[in-house]
Amino acid sequence: MSVSTTRHRVPYYSQWESSDLVPEFITGRLSAADDPLWQKSGADTPQEYAFWAPRMCGVACLRMALDFWGHPVPSSVPLVRELCEAGAYVREGDTVKGLIYQPYAEYVAARWGLEAESVPDLPATRIPEILGSGRLALLSVHKTVRTPEADPPSRGGHLVLAVGASEESVMLHNPSGLPGASQEFAPVPWARFDHFYAARGVILGA
Repeated sequence: MSVSTTRHRVPYYSQWESSDLVPEFITGRLSAADDPLWQKSGADTPQEYAFWAPRMCGVACLRMALDFWGHPVPSSVPLVRELCEAGAYVREGDTVKGLIYQPYAEYVAARWGLEAESVPDLPATRIPEILGSGRLALLSVHKTVRTPEADPPSRGGHLVLAVGASEESVMLHNPSGLPGASQEFAPVPWARFDHFYAARGVILGA
């Protein structure tokens, strides 16, 4: 595809408060409950934070978008609670169904006044046009997109924010990316991106 280069200056947020410790969290070498910055999340306890942190990729993406468009940026766990009330997360004991795109989009529009469209069929070829129009795209990818040279076992299951595009690659803010490598403005070649991308997401606009 023919793509004009776009790069939006979107601030980066990790789904963990200590973004430098992501390698320890994702490998299990360190529990999220031991995150020294857990209280910044707005959680009542380290355990509440540890439950939600691995599931807050969509929350982190929303916080990035809110900051980008000049809205106040709440702490992550209060946003989780609002999304639960909106039906975007459905918790049953120790399992969570979500993030569910349609109620998420409706919440974002009603609560924050942003344009938000749930798109169950979103080809990668549309992403450059979306970004070129000044919008952002919340995209479903496999979590191992943080190391795009390795083949994933499946597509989808994790949310990233597309913030830029060029002829060669899509540029991602990845809430569970690796520090100094794949957290912010991380380029993923289009040919590799297709291995991770589930071709669905939410389009966000001001």
